[in-house]
Amino acid sequence: MTKREIVRLVLEGKRPPYVPWHFVFTVDATRKLLAHFGPCDLEAALDNHILMLRRSTGSFTDVGDGCVQDVFGVVWDRSMDKDIGVVSGMVLPEPTLRDYEFPDPLDPRFYRNWDALVASGSDRFRVFSASYSLFERAWSLRGYETMMMDFYDNPGFVHELLDVIADFNIAQVEHALRYDIDAVYFGDDWGQQHGLLLGRGLWNEFIRPRVARMYQAVRDAGKFVMNHSCGDVDELFDDLISLGLNCTNPFQPEVMDVDDLLPRYRGRLAFLGGLSTQKTLPYGSVEDVRRECEHLLSLGREGSYVFAPAHAVQGDVPLENMLAFIDAARQQEGFLGG
Repeated sequence: MTKREIVRLVLEGKRPPYVPWHFVFTVDATRKLLAHFGPCDLEAALDNHILMLRRSTGSFTDVGDGCVQDVFGVVWDRSMDKDIGVVSGMVLPEPTLRDYEFPDPLDPRFYRNWDALVASGSDRFRVFSASYSLFERAWSLRGYETMMMDFYDNPGFVHELLDVIADFNIAQVEHALRYDIDAVYFGDDWGQQHGLLLGRGLWNEFIRPRVARMYQAVRDAGKFVMNHSCGDVDELFDDLISLGLNCTNPFQPEVMDVDDLLPRYRGRLAFLGGLSTQKTLPYGSVEDVRRECEHLLSLGREGSYVFAPAHAVQGDVPLENMLAFIDAARQQEGFLGG
């Protein structure tokens, strides 16, 4: 079976011949790996099973002083965090869209090199990744603290803003579906270490209706829906499944009970993640990493699980720990390699 077929089995709730995996690394962690492996196509070297087609590729402009600007006009200071950055300034200083024009969702910069990427990952599960897909896009434009106040002070504006963002995403989904993809992956953090950032009431009123529309656009096309939300969001799982969600990430063991959730939702919801990036990978020994990998792979053998670190692996993780989880995945019985 191809990697693509195996991931499809997992998202359908069926038992795969082995547990597939997907590893993502920050800039600093990638440098460590390339120093070890030498110049190479890291995705191929890792035997990743998922090909992410990211809309952000080519859509940032260097504006100096370690900052980049995205096509929405948001400036991200990457002088410290080289991968995402911190929002600098405020694109929407007032609660109105009157003088603001959203970018063209079909701007070719969003889809640069997609044809070549799809061709290069012919045996992998292809996913259109729409990061900052709703709440995060809203607060990046308005400022986090201001946006949180807007839910109470300017609810009409928030409804308008979130609708326009959802419309933008759906237009991009419809364009992405022209390519031979398998799923759409929406990224939008809703959780903190304990509970939801917004609380259930605000999430139901403002976020849920737009999520429902975006998921429906994907399901109507016969594709899988994947979602990324950091934090303690498992109280939303039943709701999200009813809206059409097939797979959730990052599956953080520090805020979720991995041993309870995976068996409980198996067949209804797949999980991607599970390997601790807050504790085990940066601070554990190689043996600690191997032990946690063995446990997760054992849990995932019956299906509904894609093995991965809970989040992108950071630069403070020792190379030996990175190699330990890479080897654990590749040495599974049933994986033939390549």
